[in-house]
Amino acid sequence: MRTLLLIVLPAVLGNDLHAQKINAVNSGQLLERVAHNDTLYIVNFWATWCLPCVKELPSFSVIHDLYAGKPVKVLLLSFDFKENYPRRLEQWVSNKKLSPEVLWFNEANPTEYIPRIAPEWEGALPATLLINNRTQERKLIQGEVSSELLKGWLEQQSL
Repeated sequence: MRTLLLIVLPAVLGNDLHAQKINAVNSGQLLERVAHNDTLYIVNFWATWCLPCVKELPSFSVIHDLYAGKPVKVLLLSFDFKENYPRRLEQWVSNKKLSPEVLWFNEANPTEYIPRIAPEWEGALPATLLINNRTQERKLIQGEVSSELLKGWLEQQSL
């Protein structure tokens, strides 16, 4: 019976066994998360309703998996609507099998949070912030990115 449960239970539960719990963060909490000098950060600003965002998401999973065990942290910061958080967003992320950590951004006033996160950001999605606190480099890329572009930046940082 125990063996049967071990076989049947994962099939019944499906992706929920590996579903990612998505925490809500504000700009202050995000900036705390990316403040360490011993880690390179790739923060992508995206939403499920943004087609270019969804198109580029596999690139972040590639980087996350390729640099596993190295001082590289990929964060996917969702700007999905409040009514989709957390249930619909968590299900969407589970269905897409995203491997990087996903967070949900819970601030609504861009005139307040954009200057704190990246003053040069125009607020459009997708956007990606590359951070190396050791060298004080912060590079914002507005628009889509590829895994090749991200790998190139990481290789320049001398891990």
